[in-house]
Amino acid sequence: MNILQKIKEIEEEMDRTQKNKATSYHLGILKAKLAKLRRELITPSKGAGGGTGEGFDVTKTGDARVGLIGFPSVGKSTLLNKLTGTFSEVASYEFTTLTCVPGVIYYKGAKIQLLDLPGIIEGAKDGKGRGKQVIAVGRTCSLILIVLDAIKPVTHKLIIEKELEGFGIRLNKQPPNIYFKKKDKGGINFTHTVQPTNLDLDTVKAVLGEYKIHNADVCLRCDATVDELIDVVEGNRAYIPCLYVLNKIDQISMEEVEVLDRLPHNVLISAHLLWNLDELLERMWEYLNLIRIYTKPKGQIPDYKSPIVMRGTNATLEDFCNRIHKGILKQFKYAMVWGASAKHNPQRCGKEHALADEDIVQIIKR
Repeated sequence: MNILQKIKEIEEEMDRTQKNKATSYHLGILKAKLAKLRRELITPSKGAGGGTGEGFDVTKTGDARVGLIGFPSVGKSTLLNKLTGTFSEVASYEFTTLTCVPGVIYYKGAKIQLLDLPGIIEGAKDGKGRGKQVIAVGRTCSLILIVLDAIKPVTHKLIIEKELEGFGIRLNKQPPNIYFKKKDKGGINFTHTVQPTNLDLDTVKAVLGEYKIHNADVCLRCDATVDELIDVVEGNRAYIPCLYVLNKIDQISMEEVEVLDRLPHNVLISAHLLWNLDELLERMWEYLNLIRIYTKPKGQIPDYKSPIVMRGTNATLEDFCNRIHKGILKQFKYAMVWGASAKHNPQRCGKEHALADEDIVQIIKR
């Protein structure tokens, strides 16, 4: 029996099993087995021949990477052409794009790489079509744009989410706050700072037993589910922000547009007619969480033309120095900072100082 047959058998058993407290232990074991089989499917065995396929080893350039994922003929190539000016073949038939086509957007001083990936089909996570390569490139992106046809968005959205989930990509989620550490002896030590409603010691032991882990510390700092515990044990999940881009809104009524616009993480556009592309770029900037830092040479005005662009999550002066050149940190004495992160302008700061968008920094060397 091959891996796909085993996965199908476990999924069928899970569908047959009623979901309640009495069956949570059994379902936990099944979910752990399923996660292990999916990992084997994603990671080919050593010595397996064959490359990843032409056009899928695109070099990562710029300040961020954005991937366009969706079904065939939803307008991904048209969107790439309009946003970047890069030519990606467009036609009215499916599977026009057969390889990964990169383009570059220059927005607010940042260089953002945009990848037009071939259309995926149902069963992509199990290797149908070129789904494995497409989703593997998706794991390397800073942001995923799921392009949907506005005429049938919900069905496509659910299928694509299921495919990405099966490949270890978690959309618009944060890693669960679970402490997990293997040890040499002492059994399973299970503690929690909040009252768990989905996990107990027996379920945790059963899940870890599937991974042949019999000695470990597990501490729940949130009300985690079995799936979240498995994600932490696997340790290979990618937590990526995602925007749902509903294309071809010129083909639906105004009432439908208003309903779709109320849903979270949605952006409504018409790539062909250039409708609402400005809002799409603004939302991309927001979800990428990028900040611009301007440099100021001593005795001169700041350089506003070419900012240093960084991820905004806890970006410090140390990260800023490393972004320019690794050697600057050795000569770093202190920095003068103007902007939102400074208590007063200018403020003398050390390398631990956290920066904000559009700060101006002058580095003083030893």
